[in-house]
Amino acid sequence: MARFVILSIDSFDYIENKTGNMLIRYRTSEVVAIIDPSKQGLCSQDVIGVGGKIPVVSSFNESKQYKPDTLVIGNAPQGGVLGADVKGELISALSFGVNVISGMHHFLSKDKKMLNIAKQNNAKILDLRRPPSPPHFPKGTWKERSKPVLLVVGSDCDTGKMTTAWEIKERLSAYNKNIEFIGTGQTGILLSKGVAIDAVVADFMAGEVEYLIDKHIKSDTDLVVVEGQGSITNYAYSGVTLGLLHGCMPDYLVLTHDVARDKDVMGHEIPPDLGNFMKIHIDLMAPFRETRFLGINLLTFALSEEEAIEQVSYYKTKYELPTTDLIRFGDSDFIDAIKDAIE
Repeated sequence: MARFVILSIDSFDYIENKTGNMLIRYRTSEVVAIIDPSKQGLCSQDVIGVGGKIPVVSSFNESKQYKPDTLVIGNAPQGGVLGADVKGELISALSFGVNVISGMHHFLSKDKKMLNIAKQNNAKILDLRRPPSPPHFPKGTWKERSKPVLLVVGSDCDTGKMTTAWEIKERLSAYNKNIEFIGTGQTGILLSKGVAIDAVVADFMAGEVEYLIDKHIKSDTDLVVVEGQGSITNYAYSGVTLGLLHGCMPDYLVLTHDVARDKDVMGHEIPPDLGNFMKIHIDLMAPFRETRFLGINLLTFALSEEEAIEQVSYYKTKYELPTTDLIRFGDSDFIDAIKDAIE
């Protein structure tokens, strides 16, 4: 069992600390501390509502009392560039013989100074976004695929696609369904297996996802759940979404949406009609195969309980799809709809 310390300087919150939060939520017993000097003295439960008494400390040196063996960079800033303060904490960890896991586009293992410090102290650097080599070109194996694939898509970045995919996997597994999970970002890879799709050359995006699906499908697989990335209407990140659609050629789709957000992370308006938004995905698949949406998972943490319940009811009625906030309200008929589709 690992002993993780999560590095999230000025970023330990519900949205920015994506990788760290998933470890806190799903591998709670393995997280010993969180580094964020702006929230020093608090605990995880105070900040994001999960994680219990995991302490927030000011630096790696302060975290040493909890005997970490691995430091994980918890957030992923746009462009993946690390500041001097973050690099200083990484050097402190490596100098103490603690392994470092990074999901940045900038590979720490190419930093000669860090690599030398790691070697001198028997520490390892793992770059989760390192793309496969050699790359895999799509072959169209979806045409003969015998097992269903579900892809989670979102109305924007940071709408809970990773959480939704993992929750679907976990909840269906509780029904004795054999679920294969394919991660497509650093968090999904850390929890299970996968490829950082935004680090793959565009020509090979579809091929890498197709390859992983084919590799992990077994004779008793009931469903392959693929973590989504970006959003088809986000002009900065739509490329990864399209690559995933073509690589998965999904039988089914699930939509995630933050009800408190009317503009995407680039400041552009999110399409107000999610019916048209979902139709874009179905139309993109139409030249190849039929697909359909099985449900909507809402992100409602910014709303009061009453407001969240009203929004779930509104979306369920308007779009005639099972709708919930899996974390807040459980699965309701959402998981049943997926289970019924694969039985």
